[in-house]
Amino acid sequence: MSRRIDRINDLLRDEISLLLSRQIKDPRLTGVISITSVNTSNDLRNAEVLLSVMGDEDARRTALDGIQSAASYLRRELRDRISLRYTPFLKFTLDDTLEQAAHILQIMDNIRDEQPQEPPAGGGDPSNNQSASNPDD
Repeated sequence: MSRRIDRINDLLRDEISLLLSRQIKDPRLTGVISITSVNTSNDLRNAEVLLSVMGDEDARRTALDGIQSAASYLRRELRDRISLRYTPFLKFTLDDTLEQAAHILQIMDNIRDEQPQEPPAGGGDPSNNQSASNPDD
């Protein structure tokens, strides 16, 4: 990916976040919604916007439906705010990387809890300690 597309992705993410927080008044968009990333195609005509929504699955789907219904409005506003030859069509998808990371951490915690606890090295029974450097040997 080129630096230009990276900069456009960051600009789109910032502008969409501002529009969502200040201008979209949809009751389905209550709660914490954040734009985690934007992936623009090489021709700059399409952009996938990844959303992170706090809440249960029903709240996430409702927020996604609300944002998708505002996609044409968001595109029109972006056209006025950003100077690009083509304003990309926006496709919104839910970003579940936070849930995946939490699930992986939970699995790691379960594995750690299932392993037997070993005593720390060198702090065991003093009767088993033998001197490795005995000059009389």
